[in-house]
Amino acid sequence: MKVGRLSADSIERRSGVSLWRQIADKILHAIAIGDFTENAALPPEVALAERYGVNRHTVRSAISALVREGVLRAEQGRGTFVLSRKRLSYPIGARTRFSTGLQGQTTERHIVLLASSVEPASQRVAEGLGLPKGADVIRLETRGEADGRPVSRAAGWFEARLFAGIDAAMAETGSITASLARFGIDDYLRQSTVLSALYADAADLADLDLQ
Repeated sequence: MKVGRLSADSIERRSGVSLWRQIADKILHAIAIGDFTENAALPPEVALAERYGVNRHTVRSAISALVREGVLRAEQGRGTFVLSRKRLSYPIGARTRFSTGLQGQTTERHIVLLASSVEPASQRVAEGLGLPKGADVIRLETRGEADGRPVSRAAGWFEARLFAGIDAAMAETGSITASLARFGIDDYLRQSTVLSALYADAADLADLDLQ
C-alpha cells in the first residue's frame, strides 16, 4: 500500500509542468478517489507538503488555484474545505452527442466556436478522414458548456471541399449535429474512441476557466 501511495503522490520536477499545478492535480486525484472527502477539511499545509515532498509555499499556491477553480473553500480560522461538486456522467457510444450525452443532468447545453481555420491535413487527420496527407481541412476549436459552465475543449477537422461554411454554421447553431444537418447529414456514427490524459496548456486553462 505504501508503494502505491508514493507512486500516486510522486511529482515530476523536470516535466515542464509547474510544481504547484502538479500538486493541485494530486489533490484533485485524492478527492476523486476519496482520500479527501467532500465537505470535510483538507489536511493542513504542513501535512500536504510532507505528503507530496514540496514546501508549504508550493502547497499554498496549489490550494489557491483550487479555490479559484471552485474545488476548495478557504475559511479564515477554520481551514480549507473540499466543496461538493456536481459530477457529470458522459456515456460514449456509436451515436453519442454532446447535446444528448448530458441530458437529464443539465438543463442547457451548447457548443461555443472559439476559432476556425483552413489547414493542410496532418498524417493523423488525413488517415482519420480518409484523405491524402496535406488535403485542405477545416479545423474547428470548440468549448462545450453545460448550464453556463465550461466542461470540454475540443478540436475537430472537416474536409474543406465538402464542408465549406461549417464554421459559420457552428457559430450560429452551437451544435455539430445541427451544423452537419445543413450539409445533408442527418446521422453519423463514431468509428472509434481513444481516451488519454494530459496536462492542460495555458490556452486550455483559460478556455475552461481554470486559471
